[in-house]
Amino acid sequence: MQSRVKWVENMTFVGQSSSGHSIVLDGNGGDKAPSPMELVLMAAGGCSSVDVVSGLQDLQQQITGCEVQISAERREQAPRLFTAATLHFVVTGHDLNDDTVSQVVADSLEKYCSVCLMLGKGVELSHSYEIVMA
Repeated sequence: MQSRVKWVENMTFVGQSSSGHSIVLDGNGGDKAPSPMELVLMAAGGCSSVDVVSGLQDLQQQITGCEVQISAERREQAPRLFTAATLHFVVTGHDLNDDTVSQVVADSLEKYCSVCLMLGKGVELSHSYEIVMA
């Protein structure tokens, strides 16, 4: 896997993945685009959401929506590393089984999500979920 990031102007950068997709990054705290640290949180949310959606579909759950809300805390002093993060999943569907949703969410963060597993080496990760019936 490869990627590259190119400076555009001021603190604006464009990242390009080896698959040919581009994303704008902003080093000014998200003035024009997400900051690199915001992208880390989005990566964790995206990676774990893939696991949750595919896991629930594999278990024949009638899922119609999935959103993850991520909140994180950072050190006050440089380097401003994340110290803790919580991923809260809102899973929408028909006749969803609470135990199944709980297990799939936990498995994502504890076994399958590469981004969360990497973050978990230095960040205190926690998760929660709620089910919304469609």
